[in-house]
Amino acid sequence: MGGWGRKRAFRWALVAGAVAAVAACGPVDTGAAARPGATRAHGTSVASGGACVFVKPDGAQKFGHVGWGFRITGTDRWVYGAVENPSNALYTPPGGDIGAWHAEGTYARMFGDMSRDALPQALGFARAGGTPIPGKSTHPYSRYRCTDSSTSDVKAARAMIRTVEERGFLVGVDPQTGDLGSRDCLDATYDVLRAYRTRHLTPAYPTEIPNMWVETLVLWSDSALKPR
Repeated sequence: MGGWGRKRAFRWALVAGAVAAVAACGPVDTGAAARPGATRAHGTSVASGGACVFVKPDGAQKFGHVGWGFRITGTDRWVYGAVENPSNALYTPPGGDIGAWHAEGTYARMFGDMSRDALPQALGFARAGGTPIPGKSTHPYSRYRCTDSSTSDVKAARAMIRTVEERGFLVGVDPQTGDLGSRDCLDATYDVLRAYRTRHLTPAYPTEIPNMWVETLVLWSDSALKPR
């Protein structure tokens, strides 16, 4: 997953094990709709909001890694980012380096940056301590799904970006609370897009595998992402 570093299978096994211990025992749009914001067959207008999910299908031992983007309503400006987790640790405390980044630019800039996986280094972002995050990935973003959204809340989404960038990283048992949970790339993507009030956004549960969750976005476009 290009540094996301989270074994989704481990997360799944932890949750399944905990449950066992306690219990003892739509059509996909793949056509020109790939670009949100243009008037489309399902009735949205150029003034609507929009959201995208960027996918590294081979990330995290092929369980997948995801990043996000949302449109600044009524413009061609987008805010996009991800939690890359360069340390590969299953737990990083709040305020620690989780490889979180975000940027703002045109639709074309967003897709160019994500398709080349030349970020965040090329965008001038750095880890805590000043070390640039690598701009290349063994498993680059190679797929994306997008949708128009008749509802949007840019302010709330920006606030959530700050939250996910500061809350640390977790897959499994939180050493501070002893609770089973997650604060990873999928949680960050879902939480930001939910705060944005994205339409047709399916829930991301603690046991969710990124590649499986992406398949639940059945009303979103689905396209290959190639270097631009």
